[in-house]
Amino acid sequence: MSPLRYQLLQGGALREQLAPLAALRIAVFRDWPYLYEGTLDYERQYLETYARCVESLAVLVWDGDRCIGATTALPLQQADAPMREPFERAGLPVDDTLYFGESVVLKHYRGRGIGVAFFEQREAHARHLGLLHCAFCAVERPEQHPAKPADYIANDRFWQRRGYTRRPELQCHFEWQDIDQPAPTRHCLSYWTKAL
Repeated sequence: MSPLRYQLLQGGALREQLAPLAALRIAVFRDWPYLYEGTLDYERQYLETYARCVESLAVLVWDGDRCIGATTALPLQQADAPMREPFERAGLPVDDTLYFGESVVLKHYRGRGIGVAFFEQREAHARHLGLLHCAFCAVERPEQHPAKPADYIANDRFWQRRGYTRRPELQCHFEWQDIDQPAPTRHCLSYWTKAL
């Protein structure tokens, strides 16, 4: 097994690796619970928010020349409006929080500490920026959803061990096309937060 290489990028440097990051997001998010029928055009548009922000962070993990994992983060005040709105509606400040975009790792590479490293790197980035909180959101799906794998283990316990608390009162909504649907539908995501 070859050693993995971590690449940290900030701001516009993300554009150098936009194609492998987009492809990885599409591949991983096809699985439960996102079931995302992604397109490169949407990915380019989504990732441009991170590329425009000089205080953003992207961490890519490489096995040779293959991108096998990635995570992103940026100050919540620089995030797109739907990500900020739950905090603004609740009267919570957005200027002291680092928003975590995604953490995606190919199945074969899971269980090797990459997810823990992603949390450590993003939290270190928040501290470097002088931010006091971290937050991310995760999709909500019905327990009895027909596409849910019988052996699926949710990430909730992992997130709780990392010190994050689920905040069901903080929810945002996004549209995307599920892999088994003919058109985009609206999805609810709940936030998890942590004070540093």
